[in-house]
Amino acid sequence: MSNQARIDVHHHIVPPQYRQWLAEHGIDSAGGTPMPQWSVETALELMDKADVATSVLSLSTPGVHLGSAAEARRMARAVNEFSAEVVARQPKQFGFFAVLTLPDLDGALAELEYAFDHLHADGVVLLANARGTYLGDPEWEPLMHELNRRSAVVFEHPAGLPGRGVPGIPDFAADYLLDTARAVINLARNGCMERYPDIKMILAHGGGFLPYAAERFAIACSPDGTFESGVARLQRFYFDTALSSSRWALPSLTAFADPEKILFGSDWPFANTNQALHFVQQADDFDMPAQLRRGISRTNAEKLFPRLAR
Repeated sequence: MSNQARIDVHHHIVPPQYRQWLAEHGIDSAGGTPMPQWSVETALELMDKADVATSVLSLSTPGVHLGSAAEARRMARAVNEFSAEVVARQPKQFGFFAVLTLPDLDGALAELEYAFDHLHADGVVLLANARGTYLGDPEWEPLMHELNRRSAVVFEHPAGLPGRGVPGIPDFAADYLLDTARAVINLARNGCMERYPDIKMILAHGGGFLPYAAERFAIACSPDGTFESGVARLQRFYFDTALSSSRWALPSLTAFADPEKILFGSDWPFANTNQALHFVQQADDFDMPAQLRRGISRTNAEKLFPRLAR
């Protein structure tokens, strides 16, 4: 690996017990993608090919709440303890975002405390919507308050949109991008990132539609009706490059986002090895200043996760 080997903030873990639990509920795919296999060995193989030094593990959709709060609490604990064990064995190669139990707020607060205080999680992963309730909803203010108190890093990941999809169009192709967009606008228009300035929230997939449509979003979330204040709210977020480093998407992302708030992401294994490496190559081929390239590769992530700094 190079001296500037990447930190991947968008690397999904699929623990065996979680995969089995989903199968028992009749779930064998996520977002239109078959549920992939995951192991430490295959993860390290991908990391070597993509010049990744450290991957921060996270659970993807559908998360752990399938309707039963009790089941969600048991599975969240199992997934988080599994992730923590992976990190404990190879702390230089892995970190993890703890999964919580939303929309079960009490369970989420309890698991947050356990994950940070006992498992030493690097942050938490939250779905853009949990069973139809979006991030930024006033109902979840106690969780936002606690995340802010802990200066937490939060990884936002899309879920399926509430309601029916379009036959033949998998969720990952378009609905995931809209799901993130809805969460971003809801968080921004409700002033969440101003009330909770110590939360560092990373938006998956380059923020969905956000960079391309920022001024359109700004209309919906401006506190005073101006484009400038709406855009300022939207630029508080961090962004990962997962599936978003093409020669069309990356110029929009780098033009909009604070250069110190763009982080590398692979989306492996839901993006298979060929797909992940395709986007890595696109990023490598993109003409950008050396400082920005270093920032995206690792130095921006080092600021969020000091234990991963060299």
